[in-house]
Amino acid sequence: MGSRDADIDFTFTDPITVRAALDALARVGWSMDVSLGGLSYMIDDADGMFEWYGSSPADANEVLARLDAPGNLPYSVAVDVYHPEAGTGGMLLFMPGRTEVAFVPTIDRRRIPAAPEFTDLAWYLHALVPAFVGTGLEGYEAVEIKH
Repeated sequence: MGSRDADIDFTFTDPITVRAALDALARVGWSMDVSLGGLSYMIDDADGMFEWYGSSPADANEVLARLDAPGNLPYSVAVDVYHPEAGTGGMLLFMPGRTEVAFVPTIDRRRIPAAPEFTDLAWYLHALVPAFVGTGLEGYEAVEIKH
């Protein structure tokens, strides 16, 4: 029995900042995940070491400034996001250059009721795409693969 990976890859016409993406998502009910009492974010580095960090919700502006710092533009950065009303969330992974962003449903993943082995990617698309339409969204691709 293998594992399943699901993600939605978004492409933007121009680079998008983490702050702009989170502002867009906040308008439709998403926020930085604080379900475990703090913010969780990642910054890649020159060694390719994906370092995860935790911070207080009170430090959200500092976290966003760090993720969007010009020195981090050549590296991947990520932040966990959550939709409290829907009870689900995941990781937003911003690729170097920031025109490609992946969403990986990792927090209380929504399943398709009639096919629970599959992720309800349609729900995530409906919850994410409208938020990104006004931010230069060029396209998206949703994928689920069994390994």
